[in-house]
Amino acid sequence: MSIFTFTRVSVACLVMLLAAHTARAQQALPSANPAMTYTDDDGMTVEETSYDGSAPFEATFEARPQDVGDYTPLYEWRFTRQGESKPFLVRYDEDTQYKFVQSGSFTVELLVSFVLAGDTLTYEMDEPFSITISESKLEVPNAFTPNGDGINDVFKVKDGYKSIVSFKAQVFSRWGKKLYEWNDPAGGWDGRSGGHDMPDGGYYLHIEARGADGRKYQIKKVINLLRGFLENGGTTP
Repeated sequence: MSIFTFTRVSVACLVMLLAAHTARAQQALPSANPAMTYTDDDGMTVEETSYDGSAPFEATFEARPQDVGDYTPLYEWRFTRQGESKPFLVRYDEDTQYKFVQSGSFTVELLVSFVLAGDTLTYEMDEPFSITISESKLEVPNAFTPNGDGINDVFKVKDGYKSIVSFKAQVFSRWGKKLYEWNDPAGGWDGRSGGHDMPDGGYYLHIEARGADGRKYQIKKVINLLRGFLENGGTTP
């Protein structure tokens, strides 16, 4: 082989190596675009970076990796209570769900290690997801008026209840017969039992509930069914 031919081959190889190096340098590095989603009170899926409200709160956390290529991603979700240095929960799935049932402030952050041969690239979130769960609150009224006027027709706990993670309510007649029960603070009693309207009078209410802050509720009281009463101050005929 002549010197000229050798030089041409060497230059060609060098050009190919430089081209390969340039292409690799221009290749996008693996990353992630984590997201937190949950279902709101209207049944809509919401994507946010923070939540401030009542328990129970269940969220889905997605890593959403990008430009992974030949790298192997290793995921690490860290759930930490505010003021503590160590997470109380670590999960290693790409996507995960968690239900918050305790009051307080929490952070959720994602760490991803992208591994290829002896090369490791690390992704960390700029800001973790923030979750604040309020202390519990539960109050009940004394009466309701199930007369079909669309106002106060159902006996239920007062609006504004917060962070109630377990709930059971029962209504009894004055003779101790159970007339109705429900297990959701958003539910209630319409003043009927066995398909029949119950007469006006006093009924015994018993509620057992527990808040996200550990508070236990034992509510026992008489509630008044006033079917003949109108909210505008009149009475039904």
